[in-house]
Amino acid sequence: MEFEWKTVLVAVVSFLVTAVVMTRAKGFLKVIPFLIGIISGYVLAVILGIVDFTPVMEASFFSIPKFVVPFVSYTPNLSALITIAPIALVTLCEHIGDHTSLSNIIRKDLLKEPGLDRTILGDGIATFIAGFLGGPANTTYGENTSVVGMTKVASVWVIGLAAIIAIVIGFLGKFTALVSTIPSAVLGGVSLLLYGFIAVNGLKVLIHNQVDFEDAKNVVVGASMLVLGLGGAAISIVSGDLSVTISGMSLAAVVGILLNLCIPSQKTPKQVEEKKKQKEDKKEKMKV
Repeated sequence: MEFEWKTVLVAVVSFLVTAVVMTRAKGFLKVIPFLIGIISGYVLAVILGIVDFTPVMEASFFSIPKFVVPFVSYTPNLSALITIAPIALVTLCEHIGDHTSLSNIIRKDLLKEPGLDRTILGDGIATFIAGFLGGPANTTYGENTSVVGMTKVASVWVIGLAAIIAIVIGFLGKFTALVSTIPSAVLGGVSLLLYGFIAVNGLKVLIHNQVDFEDAKNVVVGASMLVLGLGGAAISIVSGDLSVTISGMSLAAVVGILLNLCIPSQKTPKQVEEKKKQKEDKKEKMKV
């Protein structure tokens, strides 16, 4: 019971510190609210004695990440490939959503220049290579989109340098072991805001594009995707020993696309344009 209240306290402190820094801090501190929240929660966890430093003591200062080589470390399994493949729909949807959000932030249409064909290809190649070597799937991550929105720094050179630093840190055994000792309570408290930021970015895209939810079609599509995505719905296709399951965001994306294509809109394109123009005129009047 003693451990439980300590865990709750650490989670609450991590959340509150992140929230306060995000809303009250100025200058550089306002750029790194999540980092400050994690550090604060971690320090409190150490003081309360719920951090185990054994992995840090046992780790070496320098270590090589555990790479795997196909046909040497493992044998590719087609059944496993087909089972995991639907997850690509999740990263695909996130990729498009993040680039749409980034386009609004930097005032440049990334869907046209450089274009989704190139950005998705790059994302796919990176994920293929990572999976080939035993790493997790690469994705643009909504969290990074949030960071760009807060810092207003969208330089590819900055992002490239950050990637190089992350690679170098991956070879520091003591540091990676130290990161692994961060209690789940700390990450849980910060994640309340971190993943909420992703949802907010999605809402910002809907607002910026003036999606009309007075149109029943948009309501049906949006409601269906929310329930399927958040409710954990799943569809399994079984054929002999082969089983493929589509669930969560993957299922929501597929259903949303199909509904959007199949359900006719109540309003004509002309009516949609007129309503959009009315909203823009209203915004201009409010500015004046």
